[in-house]
Amino acid sequence: MVLYYLLSALYVIICLLLLAVVLLQQGRGDMAAAFGGGGSQSAFGARAGATLLSKATAVLAGLFMLGALTLAIVGQRGSSGSLLSGTPAPAKPASAPVTPMRSGSTPAPATGSATQPAATTSEAPATTPGTPAPSGAPTSSAPAQPPK
Repeated sequence: MVLYYLLSALYVIICLLLLAVVLLQQGRGDMAAAFGGGGSQSAFGARAGATLLSKATAVLAGLFMLGALTLAIVGQRGSSGSLLSGTPAPAKPASAPVTPMRSGSTPAPATGSATQPAATTSEAPATTPGTPAPSGAPTSSAPAQPPK
């Protein structure tokens, strides 16, 4: 692993040097020369191919390509082949089982404290139909259902 980090640091230095050497080179002239026009300067003249910056660019470009290949090989050697082999599966949220609805039916009301009122101790006890309510207890306005 130390070799990988050492090669990575060396690779970054090579990248920065290549960037600096390319930016320090003198331009070739007008825009026509970039697109193949303007033959006033030869591509491989006596002076253009022998400058120090162009040789340094070629050497650093070669080192850049070799460094990329070396880092790819060294980095692949210790891996198992899959990027996701060491990560745990994401946790699934626990949810209530869903019952399918039949067409034309209405959903059942949800059970829980949000839909049902909380019971208090001051409520009157429930009475059976046909029996009189105790005194002081509110009477139901709904008609009593006959027993079956």
